[in-house]
Amino acid sequence: MLVKTLKLYVLSMVLLPANMLLAQKQYDSYKGLVMAGYQGWFNSPQDGADRGWYHYRGKNGFQPGSTNIDFWPDVSAYQKTYDSPFMTKTGKPAKLYSAHDYSSVNLHFKWMKQYGIDGVFMQRFVGEIANPSGLNHFNKVLQSAIQSANESDRAICIMYDLSGIKDGDEKILMDDVAALDKKWELKRRNKAHTYLFHQGKPLIAVWGVGFNDGRKYNLKTAERIVNYLKQNGYSVLLGVPTYWRELRQDTESDSFLHSLIKSPISLCPGLSAVIINPDLTSSNL
Repeated sequence: MLVKTLKLYVLSMVLLPANMLLAQKQYDSYKGLVMAGYQGWFNSPQDGADRGWYHYRGKNGFQPGSTNIDFWPDVSAYQKTYDSPFMTKTGKPAKLYSAHDYSSVNLHFKWMKQYGIDGVFMQRFVGEIANPSGLNHFNKVLQSAIQSANESDRAICIMYDLSGIKDGDEKILMDDVAALDKKWELKRRNKAHTYLFHQGKPLIAVWGVGFNDGRKYNLKTAERIVNYLKQNGYSVLLGVPTYWRELRQDTESDSFLHSLIKSPISLCPGLSAVIINPDLTSSNL
């Protein structure tokens, strides 16, 4: 009986999805990875998100002379594209993609694997997910990204962008973290097999801490967010200004920023990424 049981146990281990076993070994630390930020904020009026030409449009809508993009993307590899108000030199509508489509996100993850990008920080703009339209869109993008990351074996990590929020809006972020963990079981990696862990816990990044550009939230807002994440079993990465060490130029002069990061967490300054130790020394990743 013992022999039969042992054989069954060994067989069950062999039959586990190979990509899940590899991912949990490969993405147990942020250290040494080449990661990119993934906004996923482009939309088309025909993609079903009801957000119009979101992030393509300029001050006067999306039309010749008014746009928010610097370069026109090469969309020749995309499965699904949309006619834009712009015309090519041949007189045909210039086409664009939408991040609301699974095929677009999946293509991006295939490119990451092809060109050696280990994974991405999936940005969730707190001001956007506070409204139903934004929440629906970024949930759709995240779902496509998790599925694509599983298929392409790329690391994936949630990153909250605090730009545009005010003190008190941290509750939106906290509720979203709870909802995502319930849906995707981030701590167990049962669904998001390639979710990035660091120091034995799932990593969540928070961008926009310590900037002195007139934001309507403060370091105490950030402290409440960090405490919530740590208390709920997450490792934390903070996106901070370039001169966070000296507390000058783009950084608040309040030394509480240093108090906030004295516990061992990860930092992502404007120009590089470092791991911060309790004595505020750092080592490049």
